[in-house]
Amino acid sequence: MAYAKKSLIILGAGIFLFLLVYPFSFLPGWLNPPFRLGLDLLGGTHLVYQADLSNLAAGQNSTDAMEGVRDVIERRVNAFGVAEPLVQVQGKDRLVVELAGVKDISRAIHLIGETPFLQFKEERPEKERDAILEAQKNQKRLNEDPYFIETALTGKYLTRAQVTFSGGVQNIGAQVALEFNSEGAEVFKQLTEKNLGKRLAIYLDGHPISAPVVQAVIADGSAVISGNFTTKEAKELAIRLNSGALPVPIGLISQQSVGASLGQDSLTKSLKAGVIGLMLVGLYMILFYRLPGLAAVLALGVYTLIVLAIYKLIPVTLTLAGMAGFILSLGMAVDANVLIFARMREELKAGKNLNGAFQEGFRRAWLSIRDSHVTTLLGALALYLFTTSIVKGFALTLGVGVLISLFSAITVTRSFLGAVIGPRLENRKWLF
Repeated sequence: MAYAKKSLIILGAGIFLFLLVYPFSFLPGWLNPPFRLGLDLLGGTHLVYQADLSNLAAGQNSTDAMEGVRDVIERRVNAFGVAEPLVQVQGKDRLVVELAGVKDISRAIHLIGETPFLQFKEERPEKERDAILEAQKNQKRLNEDPYFIETALTGKYLTRAQVTFSGGVQNIGAQVALEFNSEGAEVFKQLTEKNLGKRLAIYLDGHPISAPVVQAVIADGSAVISGNFTTKEAKELAIRLNSGALPVPIGLISQQSVGASLGQDSLTKSLKAGVIGLMLVGLYMILFYRLPGLAAVLALGVYTLIVLAIYKLIPVTLTLAGMAGFILSLGMAVDANVLIFARMREELKAGKNLNGAFQEGFRRAWLSIRDSHVTTLLGALALYLFTTSIVKGFALTLGVGVLISLFSAITVTRSFLGAVIGPRLENRKWLF
């Protein structure tokens, strides 16, 4: 009876998992999250950047510099709103960025590669301004700004930038509010004290954005950039300022695009291969192992639902290589059942009754199942830790599948088979 109760619980859980895995339209979104697909299935772009490590700052090594680049790019990509981006260092000086589902590739490249430089400049004295303007008429001092002088306040003191609206709750007058750290707040306070009643210009990447007049001393380290921005422009500026500057320059050296139609075709073919493989395995198990084979097929169905639910909930980014890992883990799950059933047959041939063969089969097969699964897990762990991108996805799905396979073979199959084995089947050993 204990096995029968467990079987009912497992079947109930299987129905719930089926509702979770299959995209039923009547379910609420929180109960029906989509699968997260990788670049090769969803389509998108693959970018490779090369960093210039020739002029590293004192005390900075190439590893730290590349990790800094990765962190900054990751923040920029996350702010861009890409689903499950991949940003990783490759080799000594290259960075790989994969953006699944991105349609506006040029904007993404612009956002990733740009290093914003924020400056605050104070007004020049009139005599200096007039002298420079006069000199520029004669094609002299052309590189000097006649109106504003650089100050010590730059974007390196910035801690936060966010979009605000001068028009209140209405989406008009978009501007960017800035907050500086304590050091920057002190510099800004001194700057506003010095320039009361004068203009203080805000430059971004060498271009003036706005030049408001200082009305009062600002001691709280806050400022506002206004420049007739649209909401979209203000948001993008805030993203760029928040993401920070890159520790070393980078350049785009490779760009590859994957069309959504190609990704969809790959996904369809992969799913078709998986379903056909599952059906063939199920048919073989039933023909060769009969009743235990049927129990194994049911357990394999539950196993598939559990693994797919985990892929949704973690979530795991599914790539073609990842799906290959999942299909391979299906083979591991079947292999565990084969070991158990083969042992059961040996016990039955040795003269044991069904229940004794059932118990002994699981007990004696466990050591082989454990060892085969542990060695596969070690291989998957090594692949996950020491490889990148596609291979790492394969290792993750394989590892998850192998772990669930242990539960499936020992608990699910045992419960289903234990629920039907009894005295009434002693004279029907041909079923086994």
